[in-house]
Amino acid sequence: MKSSCGTSFAFLVLFLFAAQSVSVYAGSFHKDVQIHWGDGRGKIHDSNGRLLSLSLDKSSGSGFQSKQEFLYGKAEVQMKLVPGNSAGTVTTFYLKSPGTTWDEIDFEFLGNISGHPYTLHTNVYTKGSGDKEQQFHLWFDPTADFHTYCITWNPQRIIFTVDDIPIREFKNSESIGIPFPKNQPMRLYASLWEAEHWATRGGLEKTDWSKAPFTAYYRNYNVNGCVWANGKSSCPANAPWFTKTLDKAGQDEVKRVQGKYMVYNYCTDKKRFPRGVPRVCT
Repeated sequence: MKSSCGTSFAFLVLFLFAAQSVSVYAGSFHKDVQIHWGDGRGKIHDSNGRLLSLSLDKSSGSGFQSKQEFLYGKAEVQMKLVPGNSAGTVTTFYLKSPGTTWDEIDFEFLGNISGHPYTLHTNVYTKGSGDKEQQFHLWFDPTADFHTYCITWNPQRIIFTVDDIPIREFKNSESIGIPFPKNQPMRLYASLWEAEHWATRGGLEKTDWSKAPFTAYYRNYNVNGCVWANGKSSCPANAPWFTKTLDKAGQDEVKRVQGKYMVYNYCTDKKRFPRGVPRVCT
């Protein structure tokens, strides 16, 4: 994803991140992640650690997590989703902190029956509270080839991009009382699991286990972030993503994508929010 520098937050960098080390990860699943569940259903396929697969069968799904935690960063990976009848499956790439009042930033891909599109589900949780869903039908077949999905998380905003195209911007709106994830370090996670009770058409389409195992592929995992260790964060002061904004062209791209490909927006769900949409939407 191309980055552009906006207003400098150097004072914030100096205050929050006194350490001078710069941590950049350039795509080694061997070095950077741990396959933490799945009993062998997650596999790294090459000696360089560039390609990893996750599989799901009736007994279990699988997943991996980053070995380190981050407080702000840019995380991206290329994914190739489960082809064919993927109803009831959920493939993910997300950031999450531990605990009962966790923060979380989600890319979730909700499978569908053959011939129907995947739903890309995005959400942001702060202190255990989500309810900020936006969903999209992608403009390409995400099962036919690899595509790049990226989360940029800095003190002022969270930007979701697909193949370098911004699809969503969640701004820091603490000035009007909206919580923003800024205090809890998060790990990167990815998983493939079954959620047939809700994932496809609200649970109407069930998983066809005769098609199992279901397999999704991840490659070129890359994180540039502020590594959290020993109770503090080390972050590069000149990282472009740390002051990343969307210029007018980027904002116009978000409007274009949302106008053409968005299928659900919590900000317009009057049935769900009969007393008015959340303040962050205004």
